[in-house]
Amino acid sequence: MSTIPVYALYGEQVASQDWLHWESIQSRSRLYGYRIAPHRHEQFFQVLHLTGGWAGVTLDDGKFDIRREGVVVVPALTVHGFAFSDDVEGIVVTLMERDLVGLGLDLPGPMVLQGAAFEVGEALDRLIAEADRPGAGHEAAMRALITLLLVALTRAQREGRPGGEVADRALLHAKAFRTLVDHQFRQSRKIGEYADQLGISQTHLNRVSREVLGASALEVIERRIALEARRMLLFSSLSIKEIGAELGYEDPAYFSRVLTRVLGMSPAAFRKEALGQ
Repeated sequence: MSTIPVYALYGEQVASQDWLHWESIQSRSRLYGYRIAPHRHEQFFQVLHLTGGWAGVTLDDGKFDIRREGVVVVPALTVHGFAFSDDVEGIVVTLMERDLVGLGLDLPGPMVLQGAAFEVGEALDRLIAEADRPGAGHEAAMRALITLLLVALTRAQREGRPGGEVADRALLHAKAFRTLVDHQFRQSRKIGEYADQLGISQTHLNRVSREVLGASALEVIERRIALEARRMLLFSSLSIKEIGAELGYEDPAYFSRVLTRVLGMSPAAFRKEALGQ
Protein backbone atom coordinates (compact mmCIF):
# COMPACT_ATOMS: atom_id res chain seq x y z
CA MET A 1 0.00 0.00 0.00
CA SER A 2 1.84 3.13 -1.20
CA THR A 3 -0.72 5.54 0.23
CA ILE A 4 -3.27 5.47 3.02
CA PRO A 5 -6.75 4.88 1.53
CA VAL A 6 -9.12 7.84 1.74
CA TYR A 7 -12.77 6.81 1.60
CA ALA A 8 -16.14 8.44 1.89
CA LEU A 9 -17.63 5.73 4.11
CA TYR A 10 -15.41 2.67 4.50
CA GLY A 11 -15.24 0.76 1.25
CA GLU A 12 -17.13 3.46 -0.65
CA GLN A 13 -15.60 6.15 -2.84
CA VAL A 14 -18.78 8.25 -2.91
CA ALA A 15 -21.40 8.67 -0.21
CA SER A 16 -24.61 10.63 -0.06
CA GLN A 17 -24.46 12.96 2.91
CA ASP A 18 -26.99 15.36 4.40
CA TRP A 19 -26.43 16.31 8.04
CA LEU A 20 -25.29 12.86 9.07
CA HIS A 21 -25.17 9.18 8.26
CA TRP A 22 -25.61 6.56 10.94
CA GLU A 23 -25.69 2.80 11.06
CA SER A 24 -25.02 -0.01 13.47
CA ILE A 25 -21.40 -1.08 13.93
CA GLN A 26 -22.61 -4.64 13.37
CA SER A 27 -24.10 -3.93 9.91
CA ARG A 28 -20.99 -2.29 8.48
CA SER A 29 -18.32 -4.47 10.10
CA ARG A 30 -20.09 -7.74 9.24
CA LEU A 31 -19.58 -6.95 5.53
CA TYR A 32 -15.80 -7.03 6.06
CA GLY A 33 -15.49 -9.98 8.41
CA TYR A 34 -15.44 -7.64 11.44
CA ARG A 35 -12.07 -6.26 10.30
CA ILE A 36 -11.82 -2.66 9.04
CA ALA A 37 -8.38 -1.97 7.55
CA PRO A 38 -6.61 1.31 8.41
CA HIS A 39 -7.94 4.18 6.31
CA ARG A 40 -9.04 7.78 6.70
CA HIS A 41 -11.73 10.19 5.56
CA GLU A 42 -10.99 13.57 4.05
CA GLN A 43 -14.12 15.37 5.25
CA PHE A 44 -15.85 13.24 7.88
CA PHE A 45 -15.97 13.44 11.67
CA GLN A 46 -17.05 10.09 13.14
CA VAL A 47 -18.20 8.98 16.57
CA LEU A 48 -18.49 5.28 17.40
CA HIS A 49 -20.48 4.36 20.51
CA LEU A 50 -19.80 0.76 21.52
CA THR A 51 -22.42 -0.75 23.82
CA GLY A 52 -21.55 -4.46 23.64
CA GLY A 53 -18.94 -6.91 22.47
CA TRP A 54 -15.30 -6.04 21.91
CA ALA A 55 -13.30 -3.67 19.70
CA GLY A 56 -9.60 -3.41 18.97
CA VAL A 57 -8.99 0.15 17.80
CA THR A 58 -6.09 1.61 15.81
CA LEU A 59 -6.09 5.40 16.01
CA ASP A 60 -3.08 6.93 14.27
CA ASP A 61 -0.16 5.19 16.01
CA GLY A 62 -2.13 4.22 19.12
CA LYS A 63 -3.82 0.88 19.81
CA PHE A 64 -6.73 0.49 22.23
CA ASP A 65 -8.86 -2.33 23.55
CA ILE A 66 -12.54 -1.65 24.39
CA ARG A 67 -14.62 -4.19 26.30
CA ARG A 68 -18.41 -3.82 26.22
CA GLU A 69 -18.67 -0.03 26.35
CA GLY A 70 -16.72 2.90 25.01
CA VAL A 71 -16.57 5.82 22.57
CA VAL A 72 -14.17 6.41 19.70
CA VAL A 73 -13.82 9.87 18.11
CA VAL A 74 -12.29 10.03 14.63
CA PRO A 75 -11.78 13.53 13.16
CA ALA A 76 -11.13 14.01 9.45
CA LEU A 77 -7.78 12.68 8.16
CA THR A 78 -7.17 10.54 11.26
CA VAL A 79 -5.95 7.08 10.31
CA HIS A 80 -8.18 4.49 11.96
CA GLY A 81 -8.91 0.79 11.78
CA PHE A 82 -10.91 -1.73 13.80
CA ALA A 83 -11.22 -5.36 14.74
CA PHE A 84 -14.61 -6.26 16.26
CA SER A 85 -16.04 -9.34 17.91
CA ASP A 86 -18.94 -10.86 15.98
CA ASP A 87 -21.35 -9.93 18.81
CA VAL A 88 -20.41 -6.23 18.68
CA GLU A 89 -23.18 -3.77 19.44
CA GLY A 90 -23.35 -0.02 19.01
CA ILE A 91 -23.61 2.71 16.41
CA VAL A 92 -21.33 4.82 14.26
CA VAL A 93 -22.40 8.37 13.41
CA THR A 94 -20.73 10.20 10.53
CA LEU A 95 -20.93 13.98 10.25
CA MET A 96 -19.44 16.41 7.76
CA GLU A 97 -16.61 18.18 9.57
CA ARG A 98 -17.49 21.40 7.73
CA ASP A 99 -20.84 21.43 9.59
CA LEU A 100 -19.01 21.28 12.93
CA VAL A 101 -16.57 24.07 12.17
CA GLY A 102 -18.10 27.43 12.97
CA LEU A 103 -20.31 26.25 15.83
CA GLY A 104 -18.07 28.16 18.25
CA LEU A 105 -16.41 25.12 19.83
CA ASP A 106 -13.04 23.48 19.34
CA LEU A 107 -13.43 20.10 17.70
CA PRO A 108 -12.34 17.21 19.92
CA GLY A 109 -9.20 15.45 18.77
CA PRO A 110 -8.88 11.71 18.15
CA MET A 111 -9.71 9.85 21.35
CA VAL A 112 -10.94 6.63 22.91
CA LEU A 113 -13.13 6.72 26.02
CA GLN A 114 -13.30 3.50 27.99
CA GLY A 115 -16.49 2.52 29.78
CA ALA A 116 -19.97 3.99 29.82
CA ALA A 117 -20.40 7.51 28.44
CA PHE A 118 -24.01 8.34 29.22
CA GLU A 119 -23.95 12.00 28.20
CA VAL A 120 -22.37 11.17 24.84
CA GLY A 121 -24.84 8.33 24.27
CA GLU A 122 -27.81 10.56 25.06
CA ALA A 123 -26.53 13.30 22.75
CA LEU A 124 -26.13 10.78 19.92
CA ASP A 125 -29.62 9.36 20.49
CA ARG A 126 -31.23 12.81 20.33
CA LEU A 127 -29.25 13.73 17.22
CA ILE A 128 -30.23 10.53 15.39
CA ALA A 129 -33.88 10.90 16.39
CA GLU A 130 -34.02 14.40 14.90
CA ALA A 131 -32.19 13.30 11.74
CA ASP A 132 -34.58 10.36 11.24
CA ARG A 133 -37.77 12.32 11.94
CA PRO A 134 -37.20 15.95 10.90
CA GLY A 135 -39.84 18.39 11.97
CA ALA A 136 -40.33 22.14 12.06
CA GLY A 137 -37.08 24.01 12.67
CA HIS A 138 -35.03 20.99 11.59
CA GLU A 139 -31.95 22.97 10.53
CA ALA A 140 -31.78 24.87 13.82
CA ALA A 141 -32.44 21.68 15.78
CA MET A 142 -29.61 19.83 14.04
CA ARG A 143 -27.13 22.63 14.74
CA ALA A 144 -28.19 22.72 18.38
CA LEU A 145 -27.98 18.95 18.80
CA ILE A 146 -24.58 18.74 17.08
CA THR A 147 -23.38 21.48 19.43
CA LEU A 148 -24.61 19.47 22.43
CA LEU A 149 -22.77 16.41 21.11
CA LEU A 150 -19.53 18.40 20.83
CA VAL A 151 -20.02 19.68 24.37
CA ALA A 152 -20.55 16.13 25.65
CA LEU A 153 -17.43 14.90 23.86
CA THR A 154 -15.34 17.84 25.07
CA ARG A 155 -16.44 17.32 28.66
CA ALA A 156 -15.68 13.62 28.43
CA GLN A 157 -12.26 14.34 26.95
CA ARG A 158 -11.38 16.85 29.65
CA GLU A 159 -12.75 14.83 32.55
CA GLY A 160 -10.14 14.56 35.23
CA ARG A 161 -7.79 17.04 33.63
CA PRO A 162 -6.78 20.19 35.52
CA GLY A 163 -7.79 23.35 33.70
CA GLY A 164 -8.09 27.05 34.15
CA GLU A 165 -9.65 30.12 32.63
CA VAL A 166 -7.78 31.56 29.67
CA ALA A 167 -8.54 34.88 28.02
CA ASP A 168 -11.10 34.56 25.23
CA ARG A 169 -8.84 36.39 22.76
CA ALA A 170 -5.98 33.98 23.44
CA LEU A 171 -8.31 31.03 22.90
CA LEU A 172 -9.49 32.46 19.59
CA HIS A 173 -5.95 33.09 18.40
CA ALA A 174 -4.83 29.61 19.43
CA LYS A 175 -7.81 27.99 17.72
CA ALA A 176 -7.22 30.00 14.54
CA PHE A 177 -3.51 29.16 14.59
CA ARG A 178 -4.15 25.45 14.97
CA THR A 179 -6.64 25.56 12.09
CA LEU A 180 -4.09 27.34 9.88
CA VAL A 181 -1.44 24.77 10.77
CA ASP A 182 -3.79 21.90 9.92
CA HIS A 183 -4.35 23.38 6.45
CA GLN A 184 -0.88 24.78 5.70
CA PHE A 185 1.73 22.66 7.50
CA ARG A 186 2.88 21.16 4.19
CA GLN A 187 3.44 24.58 2.65
CA SER A 188 4.83 26.70 5.50
CA ARG A 189 6.79 26.26 8.70
CA LYS A 190 7.54 29.98 9.12
CA ILE A 191 6.11 31.45 12.33
CA GLY A 192 6.03 34.92 10.78
CA GLU A 193 3.69 33.81 7.99
CA TYR A 194 1.20 32.38 10.47
CA ALA A 195 1.47 35.46 12.72
CA ASP A 196 0.83 37.76 9.74
CA GLN A 197 -2.32 35.84 8.81
CA LEU A 198 -3.57 36.15 12.39
CA GLY A 199 -2.66 39.84 12.60
CA ILE A 200 -0.41 39.42 15.64
CA SER A 201 3.34 39.47 16.27
CA GLN A 202 5.50 36.35 16.33
CA THR A 203 6.21 36.99 20.00
CA HIS A 204 2.51 37.15 20.81
CA LEU A 205 1.79 34.03 18.76
CA ASN A 206 4.43 32.12 20.71
CA ARG A 207 3.00 33.40 24.00
CA VAL A 208 -0.55 32.38 23.05
CA SER A 209 0.62 29.02 21.78
CA ARG A 210 2.48 28.24 25.00
CA GLU A 211 -0.39 29.47 27.18
CA VAL A 212 -3.22 27.63 25.44
CA LEU A 213 -1.60 24.77 23.51
CA GLY A 214 1.27 24.09 25.89
CA ALA A 215 4.00 24.37 23.24
CA SER A 216 5.79 26.99 21.19
CA ALA A 217 4.39 27.86 17.77
CA LEU A 218 7.21 25.96 16.05
CA GLU A 219 6.60 22.93 18.25
CA VAL A 220 2.89 22.97 17.30
CA ILE A 221 3.81 23.01 13.61
CA GLU A 222 6.44 20.31 13.95
CA ARG A 223 4.12 18.10 16.01
CA ARG A 224 1.49 18.37 13.25
CA ILE A 225 4.10 17.43 10.67
CA ALA A 226 5.25 14.56 12.88
CA LEU A 227 1.66 13.34 13.26
CA GLU A 228 1.28 13.13 9.49
CA ALA A 229 4.72 11.56 9.17
CA ARG A 230 3.82 8.89 11.76
CA ARG A 231 0.69 8.05 9.78
CA MET A 232 2.69 7.69 6.59
CA LEU A 233 5.47 5.69 8.26
CA LEU A 234 2.92 3.25 9.69
CA PHE A 235 0.36 3.01 6.92
CA SER A 236 2.28 3.52 3.67
CA SER A 237 5.28 2.00 1.95
CA LEU A 238 6.77 5.36 0.97
CA SER A 239 10.45 5.84 1.77
CA ILE A 240 11.48 8.37 4.40
CA LYS A 241 12.81 10.62 1.63
CA GLU A 242 9.47 10.40 -0.21
CA ILE A 243 7.54 11.15 2.99
CA GLY A 244 9.72 14.20 3.59
CA ALA A 245 9.05 15.44 0.06
CA GLU A 246 5.30 14.93 0.54
CA LEU A 247 5.51 17.09 3.66
CA GLY A 248 7.48 19.89 2.05
CA TYR A 249 11.06 19.00 3.04
CA GLU A 250 13.57 19.09 0.19
CA ASP A 251 16.47 18.04 2.44
CA PRO A 252 15.94 14.43 3.68
CA ALA A 253 18.63 14.80 6.35
CA TYR A 254 16.97 17.87 7.84
CA PHE A 255 13.57 16.17 7.75
CA SER A 256 15.04 13.19 9.57
CA ARG A 257 16.55 15.46 12.24
CA VAL A 258 13.21 17.20 12.82
CA LEU A 259 11.36 13.90 13.21
CA THR A 260 14.06 12.49 15.46
CA ARG A 261 13.70 15.51 17.76
CA VAL A 262 9.90 15.22 17.93
CA LEU A 263 9.59 11.42 17.99
CA GLY A 264 12.58 10.81 20.23
CA MET A 265 14.04 8.39 17.67
CA SER A 266 14.87 8.37 13.98
CA PRO A 267 11.98 7.82 11.54
CA ALA A 268 13.61 4.56 10.42
CA ALA A 269 13.77 3.33 14.04
CA PHE A 270 10.19 4.45 14.65
CA ARG A 271 8.90 2.52 11.65
CA LYS A 272 10.90 -0.58 12.58
CA GLU A 273 9.74 -0.54 16.21
CA ALA A 274 6.10 0.23 15.39
CA LEU A 275 5.91 -2.58 12.82
CA GLY A 276 7.70 -5.01 15.14
CA GLN A 277 10.53 -5.63 12.75
